[in-house]
Amino acid sequence: MFARAELLIDGFLLTVQLTVLTGVIGLTLGLGCAIIRTYGPPHGRLAVATYVEIFRNTPFLVQLFLIFFGIPEVGKTFGMRWLPSPYVAGLAALSVNIGAYATEIIRAGLQSVHHSQIEAAESLGLTRWQVIRYVVLPPALRNVYPALSSEFVLLMLGTSVVSVISVEELTGTANLIQSETYRTFETYALIWVIYFALALVLKWMLDAVAMRFIGRRKPPRTIAGAVHA
Repeated sequence: MFARAELLIDGFLLTVQLTVLTGVIGLTLGLGCAIIRTYGPPHGRLAVATYVEIFRNTPFLVQLFLIFFGIPEVGKTFGMRWLPSPYVAGLAALSVNIGAYATEIIRAGLQSVHHSQIEAAESLGLTRWQVIRYVVLPPALRNVYPALSSEFVLLMLGTSVVSVISVEELTGTANLIQSETYRTFETYALIWVIYFALALVLKWMLDAVAMRFIGRRKPPRTIAGAVHA
């Protein structure tokens, strides 16, 4: 099994890559959708709410199959012959899935900011975007950071599901190795240890970020201080 260590390394690196890319894309998507659902126009709120409810209340595996197998079939109906690669389909499915969960987490943070803070900022002549950026977002993200960091750990573990469409990340690599060596227990036990270690390292890194940028940062004393921070 250790003779195929290069495959394990490639699978490990692909797992890390998927986690980082989908984390960034999902957080960006979730942040934008949370702002729209909280402060956007009615039709925008309805669109975001529909997206969130669909992806939070259906199995991720079904979403993955729908993107990988379903979209090409729909495309053929309109004369489009586009077939996403397993990697692209996995990346897209993970991103929109984590984006839906991040939307609700961040929205809870936005709603946790007292309305008096917003009114005080508006009385200073700040625009709606300045209020959101300087007054609402910093405390909102601090409030929900623990929930977001836990979601990112779950995201890393969830990358194992994309192995079912032949993405050779860590679990996909393990499936390949055990099919060649027939050493099922040893292979998956090793993968279990790697996932566990990776989750601990990711949690430690996220905690370090919290201590560096959140735990040691004192909130501004005034609204004006928040704007100029």
